[in-house]
Amino acid sequence: MRPFRHLAAAAAAAFAALPAWAAELVMVEQPGCEWCARWNAEIAPIYPKTAEGKHAPLRRVDLRALPDDLQVARRVMFTPTFLVVEDGEERARLEGYPGEDFFWPLLADLLSAHTGFVDNTNATGGS
Repeated sequence: MRPFRHLAAAAAAAFAALPAWAAELVMVEQPGCEWCARWNAEIAPIYPKTAEGKHAPLRRVDLRALPDDLQVARRVMFTPTFLVVEDGEERARLEGYPGEDFFWPLLADLLSAHTGFVDNTNATGGS
């Protein structure tokens, strides 16, 4: 019985050391959105591997069916719209997709200003 207690205590300590995912990046999209498709081609495959993606995991929602657990500061009218969300509340937004070269620094600035994100990279494109 004693070895099990040590294992359980070690597992609990390891779990407690994991970061809490308080921030998320909510992508508001809709079918037929050309700029959403471009973002999907240029950014989506690498986003989860970046520092930004690890700090604020991506959540996709449909423009016409925003979930009840998402509190937006004002109506979302364009797709894609990227919402920086913490605890279900919008903290900042980026309307539209400005292209790969501009997306990364804009997102890093929003995350740094409105969440605990620290941008440790010196180049665009995340880490």
